[in-house]
Amino acid sequence: MKQFNLLCRTAAAALFAGMLALPSLPAAALTLKASHQWPSGTGDFRDEMIQIIAKELAAANVDLDVRVFPGSSLVKPREQWSALSKGQIDISLFPLDYAAGKHPQFSATLMPGLVKNHEHAIRLSKSPFMDDIKKIVEGEGIIVIADGWLAGGFASKKQCILNPEDAKGQVMRAAGPMFERMLAGAGASLASMPSSEIYTAMQTGVLDAANTSSESFSSYRLQEQVKCMTPPGDQALWFMYEPLLMSKRSFDRLEPKQREALMAAAKKAEDYGFKKAAEADASMVDLFQKAGVEIVHMTAAQADAWRALAKETSYKTFAAEVPNGQALIDKALAVE
Repeated sequence: MKQFNLLCRTAAAALFAGMLALPSLPAAALTLKASHQWPSGTGDFRDEMIQIIAKELAAANVDLDVRVFPGSSLVKPREQWSALSKGQIDISLFPLDYAAGKHPQFSATLMPGLVKNHEHAIRLSKSPFMDDIKKIVEGEGIIVIADGWLAGGFASKKQCILNPEDAKGQVMRAAGPMFERMLAGAGASLASMPSSEIYTAMQTGVLDAANTSSESFSSYRLQEQVKCMTPPGDQALWFMYEPLLMSKRSFDRLEPKQREALMAAAKKAEDYGFKKAAEADASMVDLFQKAGVEIVHMTAAQADAWRALAKETSYKTFAAEVPNGQALIDKALAVE
C-alpha cells in the first residue's frame, strides 16, 4: 500500500509539473455589442463613428472587439437606453432625448433655439450644463464616452415651413417633447415616432412634415417624400445631443489597457463626428436640391418668431414641470 501511495504521489507530481510546462493559452478576446438605429453602409457618420471604435480597438490589439448591430437590428431605438442600463448591450449612439420620458431633464438637449451653431454645441458639451446632464446619465449605470450634436431642420409634403403659422394644420413629427410643445403652439398636429419611421409615415399619409437631423433626412431618403426643405443654415432652431454611451458595468470590467484604448478610439470618433455633423447640413441641401426639392432659408426675423414662441411654450413648460429645469436652461444660456 505504501508503495502504491508513493507511485500515486509521484504520478501526480509529474502530471502537475507537466501542466506547468505547457505553454499558456491566450485569453479569449472580449466582444462588446454596439447597437444603433441608423443604416450601415450609406455614409451615415453615426454608424461610421461606431465603426471607427471597432476598427481602432481591433488595431490596438488589446483583446477587445466590437460587434456592431446597425439599423435597430438588435434593439429598437427607444429601448436602447434600458438595454444599456441593464448591461444587455455595451455601446450605443443614442439620441438622449429619447429617454426624456424617464428623465425629463434630457429634453434640455433638444430645446428649440438653445444651441446656436456647431461651435456652440462643442462648447456646451464641456460646460456645467452638460455636467448636470451627465450626472443623471451616470446615475442609470451609463457613461458618455463621446459627445455628439446634430443640427436639423423642417421638411414638408404640403408647404414650406418658415414662419410659425406655416405649421398650422400640418401633422408633424418632432423629435422630442419640447419641440412638440412649440409646434403645438404653432397649431400643428403631432405624431411621435423615431426618425427611422418618418419615411413610411409620410409615404402612407400619416405624416405631413417633420423635424429631424440633417443626417437622418439624408440617410432615410426623405427627399423622396417631401417637396420643401428648410435646412439649419444660419438660423438653426434644431440641435440634438446624440452621444456615444456605454454601459458602466461593461466599462468597469475592462482591463486598464482596454479602457485606455477604448477612450482613445472614442476621442477619435468624437472628433470625426463633430467634423461630419457640420458637413452634413450642406450635403443634405445638395442631395435634396438634386432631387428637385424646394430649399428655403429662414430669415433672422422668422427664427426670432419661432424662438419667441418656444419661450412661451417649451421653455415655460420645462421650467415649470422639470426638476431643476430653469437652472438647466440658465446654465445653457450662459454658454456663449
